[in-house]
Amino acid sequence: MNVRQLSGLDATFLAMETASQYGHVASLTICDVSTLSDPTGFFDAIVGVVRERVHLLPLLRRRLVEVPLGLDHPYWIGDPSFDLEFHVRHMALPVPGSDAQLGEQVARLVARPIDRSKPLWELYVIDGLAGGRSAVFTKVHLAAIDGMQGVELLSTLLDLHPSGRDDFEPSQRAWSGEAVPSAGELIVRTAFDYLRNPLRAMRLSRKAVLSATGLSQSAGFRSVPLVRAALAAPGGPTIRRAIYDTGKDPEHFPLLPMRNSPPTSFNKPITGHRRFAFGAVSLEQVRAVHTAIDVTVNDVLLAVVGGALRRFLEDQGELPVDSIVAAVPVYRLSGHQLDPYSHRVEPVMVSLHTEEPDPVIRARFIAEDLASDTHLHDAAPAGMLTDIEEFAPPAVAARAARIVTRTGLINRATSPFNLAVVNVPGPAEALHLAGATVERSLPILPLIDGQGIGITLQSSAHRVDVGIVTCRELVADPWILVGYMADALGELSAASAGAIEGTARSTAAGS
Repeated sequence: MNVRQLSGLDATFLAMETASQYGHVASLTICDVSTLSDPTGFFDAIVGVVRERVHLLPLLRRRLVEVPLGLDHPYWIGDPSFDLEFHVRHMALPVPGSDAQLGEQVARLVARPIDRSKPLWELYVIDGLAGGRSAVFTKVHLAAIDGMQGVELLSTLLDLHPSGRDDFEPSQRAWSGEAVPSAGELIVRTAFDYLRNPLRAMRLSRKAVLSATGLSQSAGFRSVPLVRAALAAPGGPTIRRAIYDTGKDPEHFPLLPMRNSPPTSFNKPITGHRRFAFGAVSLEQVRAVHTAIDVTVNDVLLAVVGGALRRFLEDQGELPVDSIVAAVPVYRLSGHQLDPYSHRVEPVMVSLHTEEPDPVIRARFIAEDLASDTHLHDAAPAGMLTDIEEFAPPAVAARAARIVTRTGLINRATSPFNLAVVNVPGPAEALHLAGATVERSLPILPLIDGQGIGITLQSSAHRVDVGIVTCRELVADPWILVGYMADALGELSAASAGAIEGTARSTAAGS
């Protein structure tokens, strides 16, 4: 039987889907088609590009086969009925084709689950944008591909030159797919897999013991009692500010971002409805701040997100005393996957320091937190949590995933983060899609129950594109947040320049 089984993590992405929580990652690419000889033929050109390159991405033609009664993880097979025209679709915006209209259309597409009887991806060409532009919206299920590789999927369709590329050979073989295995074959295979599970469990136990040793030596792990005692004391929320002001070493406070996240209006049960907004901030301005206050570009961007959320929460009259916490995904390869689209993703919990009004101090706090997190992060093996999920039957894993999602994430007494923020490095040079110049490209996060906002950042040669997806009932207008991002960067830039000038004056006076 020539089939391949899903990993435990990938199967969990399927199990966690509900009527309001989807398991796909999406991407929006906006192209200038006005320079094409026939802009009306953009859709046909896209179909042609996908058709000639589909063999380069096996995931595009593989579909799921479920094991009867959910006794084991599903399997992938080459879809014997693969139909490209089912997956590549065409639509147009009404006049005037504004960004707001595009955001609304994207929100509707994001909120539609992917048909599991077909390969788990869809591509939409959206014509009619103002200024001679068209958009390409793609979505791929996380069970098939992770967010970083979602960018890779799109990059397979992108070219450095309008004329295309010639660094690959079109497939000469007609597609036939694979025979769908019978229920009996799948059950027999599952029985053999269960016999092997005790050995996998023993390996996991050994890894857990070794990991515990590493964690016990972590500076962050040792600091937990100190941090919690300090924060419980009167004036606890201002302790971190006092440490910074006195110039004392903050080494013993690295786990501040790992505290339970404070409740907000967007940390409630989500619905199946979405909103999407996008914009951009200046990369040159971000780099100037990075140089001025000696923090990383990523620190600057997270500080900008923190500043925007602080203002947004102040508008709502609900700025919490404690800081908002973001889950920032870190992508790791375990080094032994046979399938390049199998993946391990680890979230790092980062305080955005929304409690701090000074934008420069906020950025420096974030930089300190991220620097001090490395000991704890390196102590845990990249594959440990994934392996735990490997030997739970899907029927149990599905229930466990739903319980964790609905109680662990919605119960604000235990939730570790308020939202996810993903920063993806983008291309440094112009790219083309079916001959059209790409203006911007943005990944779009899936929302999970209890987190009604997801923010993506993708850099290009001169700017950082911002995409914000929200639950429609929890955050009705994400365009406000997009505007606040630009404002927050402006405030941080001005404050950074002021900090440099103040330091220079102090140095001159001292000499």
